[in-house]
Amino acid sequence: QVQLVESGGGSVQPGGSLRIFCENSALTDSTYALGWFRSAPGKEREFIAAISWSGVNAWYPDSMKGRFTLSRDNPKNMMYLQMRDLKPEDTAVYYCAAELRRGVSLSNRLREADFTYWGQGTQVTVSS
Repeated sequence: QVQLVESGGGSVQPGGSLRIFCENSALTDSTYALGWFRSAPGKEREFIAAISWSGVNAWYPDSMKGRFTLSRDNPKNMMYLQMRDLKPEDTAVYYCAAELRRGVSLSNRLREADFTYWGQGTQVTVSS
């Protein structure tokens, strides 16, 4: 089982930057991929990025490339999502996810159902 706690959300003006965090820990000695999704009112949960256990490889859908950067620090049990040039449409609850389900591989087209564990989310609001 993997426990996830998001933090770092808040309010930012359009064009600004924000870094959000996912503290992650496993109850057993296991390795797992991590990812970020977001949910805006009236919209499906949207995939932002995912990263392998080693942190060497990260995947982004085309819509997220360029403004979002994902990284992880395993000794600190942390994953980071750096967001820049934020827009009002980036306003959402951002969720951390862990451990791909059996048979699912990392890619730039992951879905909510592909991950096993979820955090409670952190709100990001982009507004002037």
